[in-house]
Amino acid sequence: MGRAFEFRKERKFKRWAKMAVQFTRLGKEIVMAVKAGGPNPEANSRLRTAMQNAKAVNMPKDRVEAAIKRASNKDESNYEELVYEGYAPHGVAVLVETATDNTNRTVANVRSYFNKCDGTLGKTGSLDFIFNRKSVFRFEPGEWDLEELEFELIDAGLEDLYVEEGEEGKDVAVIHTAFEDFGKMQKMLEEKGIEVLSAKLERIALSTTEVSEAQAADVLKLIDKLEEDDDVQAVYHNMG
Repeated sequence: MGRAFEFRKERKFKRWAKMAVQFTRLGKEIVMAVKAGGPNPEANSRLRTAMQNAKAVNMPKDRVEAAIKRASNKDESNYEELVYEGYAPHGVAVLVETATDNTNRTVANVRSYFNKCDGTLGKTGSLDFIFNRKSVFRFEPGEWDLEELEFELIDAGLEDLYVEEGEEGKDVAVIHTAFEDFGKMQKMLEEKGIEVLSAKLERIALSTTEVSEAQAADVLKLIDKLEEDDDVQAVYHNMG
């Protein structure tokens, strides 16, 4: 078939693998949201957010509904959310968010990834001075006047509004608010009829560690191993 065909096939498989991981993580988020606030998205803002995020990555509707139904079963176990912090090679800070039904398995796996990649796992809270938790919303700017919108969203806790390039080359507007202003901003965007592509609590690095290309490869080796783990929900780092 030729090298071009093999390259396209490889890219397709990687894209499918990435989607499968996203669906698994969002399925867990839906379960945790239902366990915390019930199966009605109208009365459960966390579930509403999880469903918005699922829609943004084209997660099939039947998988979303199955996750809600599964979580509504009292016999279905919930997931415990744990955060692990440490350093990759070359002094790069790494923070790992997990959701697990087996904490012993998760900590053993995370520790092994750090050890095998010449990193070190630290104590919880050891990276508080490097990462700041923020509410981050993304939407298509479309016809919105962002300067006017920026002024209107200040009352909902807006800290920053800017445009970045999305995965498909399209412009995406990004909003940052404080961690505690998530619900206020979510409500404001809903009232304005802004269809959110994603709404997340993310860890923003306050400082970066500069590395060479060769050193970056060492760091990415650890990040890739962590992101492949089914218990891992998100990985953050401060590599410059």
